[in-house]
Formats: sequence, structure tokens, C-alpha cells
Amino acid sequence: MEPGALLPDELDTPRDQPPVRFIPTPSAPYQQQHRLAKLLEQPAEPSGDPKMESSREEEELEAPPLPHAFGARVLMWKQDPSVGEIGTRRAYLPGPVLAGPRDARIAPGAPGIDPVEPNAFGDFVTQPDTPQFDAVHTFAVVRQTLTMYQRSMLAAGLDMPLPWQWNTSMDTRPLTVYPYGLPNVMNAFYSRTQGCLKFGDFIPNGVEGGEAARVYTCRSFDIVAHETAHAVLDGLKPQWLQADAPPQTGGLHEAFGDLTAIFLALSQLDQCEAVVAQTKAHLHDKTYLSDIAEQFGMALGGSTGLRNADNDLTLGQAGTQVHAISQVFTGAMYDVLADMFAYERNPTHDDCAAVLHRVAAYLRGLLLRALIAAPDSAATYVDVVNQMLRLVDEDGKPAAYAGFIRNQFARRDVVEQPDEAAMVQPMCTPLAPKVCDKPGARQDRRSCCGTMNLPEYYRVDRVLDSEAQALARWCASNGRLGECVVPNAAVVPVSGMPYQA
Repeated sequence: MEPGALLPDELDTPRDQPPVRFIPTPSAPYQQQHRLAKLLEQPAEPSGDPKMESSREEEELEAPPLPHAFGARVLMWKQDPSVGEIGTRRAYLPGPVLAGPRDARIAPGAPGIDPVEPNAFGDFVTQPDTPQFDAVHTFAVVRQTLTMYQRSMLAAGLDMPLPWQWNTSMDTRPLTVYPYGLPNVMNAFYSRTQGCLKFGDFIPNGVEGGEAARVYTCRSFDIVAHETAHAVLDGLKPQWLQADAPPQTGGLHEAFGDLTAIFLALSQLDQCEAVVAQTKAHLHDKTYLSDIAEQFGMALGGSTGLRNADNDLTLGQAGTQVHAISQVFTGAMYDVLADMFAYERNPTHDDCAAVLHRVAAYLRGLLLRALIAAPDSAATYVDVVNQMLRLVDEDGKPAAYAGFIRNQFARRDVVEQPDEAAMVQPMCTPLAPKVCDKPGARQDRRSCCGTMNLPEYYRVDRVLDSEAQALARWCASNGRLGECVVPNAAVVPVSGMPYQA
């Protein structure tokens, strides 16, 4: 039917009257949801009409689902607040979200921000630059990160939840999130012993404006995703976060945090479209995607973010500084992403943003599976690279995919570049490392995020216990069993009672 054409029953309409246009009625689910929202906004009063009351009783018998059963819409930063072209946008969280906001896996920390109540539609759309907005935004990024990796697990055929490190059959506590957990602290961290994420806020040195210039790390899409990634990986590989692990193991943890921020951005089609438009589909052009934590970096006096994933750093240049080491792995993965996108891109047949979305989804799942398959302790970059090569082969991906991984990590001195004879071998043939951690090398965690500098990951409790045990052994060998000898004083039991001088 041509636009504007009349329906058959309109042909009999007198010409002096305007034709009756066909307007489709809303779907039944929409009507049900709309009716429920109206009831929540203002309770209906009895009408006095038995027919209407009967109709209302029938509607109630249908037992419409609660608003949270539809999921929740939130207003959040889709990047750092300083990335003006992205700004705040609405996002949809498909699972149940209750007041706080909270769900089964993520809970708000108190004190700091009063619990945020959902509106009549079950949504959390609040005014930016308020504590309520910060609570909603932080929860949303943590939830999106966990959901993203959970989907990657399911896509790989791994039907299992991603546990927090402390979760057992007897302990299913959620991860507690404190958007204002570190007042006047220029950092953020994930703590295993506290079971939480804490985010700091600070006024940059030498910046005028007082409170208006305060930087809140919880408002950074990148920082929240980065710290959540530490919690995700710690649930899968608990030994990797310890400071006595080899430097490359620490680098894997920090790189996973930065790559998570990139993958989370590319899990959202609107950001894929923005990146494609910004770079004309060439990911090595200047883009906010490769800059990590722009607002924080500028607050420290830089011109870009804390780190840039689009770099050329090699493992031989990085030393043992964990942040530098991590940028080698992050940079190689970013190059692989750009190579795969360029290989798959065909604007004649498919939208570039859709291709970027699809390629990023595969690569993040590939990385997650490779990390899971890597050794449970003392994992190195070559361990993960070889697992990625094996999985690419098993997935039946083009040989070019393995070539991208092999070449980019060889270019950064992570693996040896195979000779022509080795190139004809199967793609999954393990590669040899080129630059290795020296035996006994210790991680340099200076300049890392707060997570990597917490005492709990330095096994400080073991140091304290060993010192206490040494003291106990000395006391036992000198006859001090159950009592304390004090010079020039009476002998008293070691019960904490004060001694007499």
C-alpha cells in the first residue's frame, strides 16, 4: 500500500469529513506495563461501577510482573566525564535490580551514600554529579563487566558463574562497592579480604575551583571496569595477584584491567559506532578507546589518560615495573584487535560498527579462555599467547588470526618469531619465549593501581606469623612456658594482668 493510501473502510467516508486513519494499538505487554506504572504512580480509587471493578479484578488475577522483572534503565557515564562526545547515556540492565542499587552479586557499601530507590518504572535515572548518580553509575559498570564476561563464558560452552574469590557453597557474599570509599585519596582498589571495591576522590594539586574541581574515580568508566576486572580474575586465578609472583604474572593482572575497559566499551554498539566514526574505522588513529582513565591522567598533569593501549613498548624495554610490563601485553592485544577488525571489515556487506562489536566479542572471549587455561601460578605472557593460538585453531578461525597474534607478540619481544620452516607447522605449535623474567625477579608495583599495593597481596600476614612463631620458639627454648619473667618484679602469668613494679 502506498503511503497515505486510504483503507477500504475509508472509501465510504463522506468527503466533507476527514478520513479516519488506521492507528495501530499498543501491544498487550506494553499496555500491561503502562497500566502497572500508572498504579504505582497513583493508587486507583474505587469507581463504584461493578463492571469496572470486575474488570479490575480480572487484571489483578493476571499477576503482572513487578517492575524489576523487566530489568532496569540507568543513566551513566559511558566513558570518563572528560570524554565530552560520549557523555551520559541511558543503558539497560536486563536483570533484576533492587534499591541500593544491588543485586545478588553486587551490593552497595555504607556509609557514604543513602540507598537509591528505583522510580515507578523500576529504573535508576538520577541527576548527574550527585551521590545518587555516582552510586548508580558505579553499580552499572560493575554489573556490565560481570555480565560481559559471564556471556563470554556461556559462548565458550562454560556454563558456570564467575565466582568472587571468597565464594564457596557456604559463602555467597556479593562484592561490595564503595563509590566514596577513599575520601581525599588519589586511587582505587579491589580488596579480597574486605570483599569490596573502593574508589577515591581528590582535588588535583594546583587546580583552582575547590570542590567543583574534585575528581571522583568512581565516575570513570575505565577505572571502575579496571578494578572490577581485578576482582573477576582473582576469582579465577587467586595466586596471580600475589606480589611474590613473577613480574609478568602481575603484568597480566594489570593488562586484564585495561583491556576490560576497552572490551566493555566495545560491548556496546553505540560506542562501537562512535569509535568507527571518530577513526574512520582505523583503530590506530587517535581515539578515546585506547586512552585509559583520561580525566585521572589529566588531573596528574598529563595530556591523555594514565596509559595508552596503542603503544609500541617491547618487553625488553619494560624491566620489572608492572605497569610498564602490562602495557606491552595490552598494546599487543590492541594491535591484534585492530588487525582482526581490518581483516573482517567489508563495508559493502556489513556495518563497520557491527563488525567491530563482533570481533571484540570474540577476542575478549579468546583472552578469557586463554587466561583460564594458563597455569594457576607463575603464569607468563607466552603461556597465554600459546593458549590463544591453540584456541584459535580449535575454533576453526582463519590462519590469519593466528598470524596476527604471533606477529604482534613477536614484535614486542614476547615470543620468538618462528622461521619459515616453523611457519608450515600447525598453528597451535607452542612458541618459545624471547624475553623472560629473570630467576627470582621481583615485581616493582610502584605506580600501579591501589589493588596491586595492598598489604594483603604481599603476604604480610605470613611475615607477621613467622615473626610471632620465632618469638614463641625462643620463649620455649628459654623455659618461658605460660609465664612472663619481668626483671625486678614478681613473676605473673601472661594473662594480661598488670605487673607490680
